[in-house]
Amino acid sequence: MSARTKARKRAIDILYSADVRQITIQDSLAAEAVRATSEPDRQASWLYAREIVDGVVDHREEIDELIETYSQGWTLSRMPMIDRAILRIGIWEILFNNAVPHAVAIDEAVEAAKVLSTTDSAGFVNGLLGRIAQTAPSA
Repeated sequence: MSARTKARKRAIDILYSADVRQITIQDSLAAEAVRATSEPDRQASWLYAREIVDGVVDHREEIDELIETYSQGWTLSRMPMIDRAILRIGIWEILFNNAVPHAVAIDEAVEAAKVLSTTDSAGFVNGLLGRIAQTAPSA
């Protein structure tokens, strides 16, 4: 597993933890930062995970609006929490991280959904991120 894939998984964990525990993303990130200091061998994945989470926080309103717009009848509150986290990261990578090609962002999100969520989630994530990527400038 690549360092970036590990970082995405850590970012998913941070966003999901905030949702489940009903705490702020910043508090979830702070808890993970404490854990990261005791795991220096995971430093490479921590740096990108933090970049992702910070980016999602910075653009949360726009990202959530896009999820609501493109999810065709699904509100954020109806979605599985893990799907919300995966989508937020995928949208951030598509729209705000020019270092990640759109296809890579979508593939990584779909793989995460296959492993972490429901049987229907991978198709849902793929469709939603694909529609958003079509409207986004090329990476």
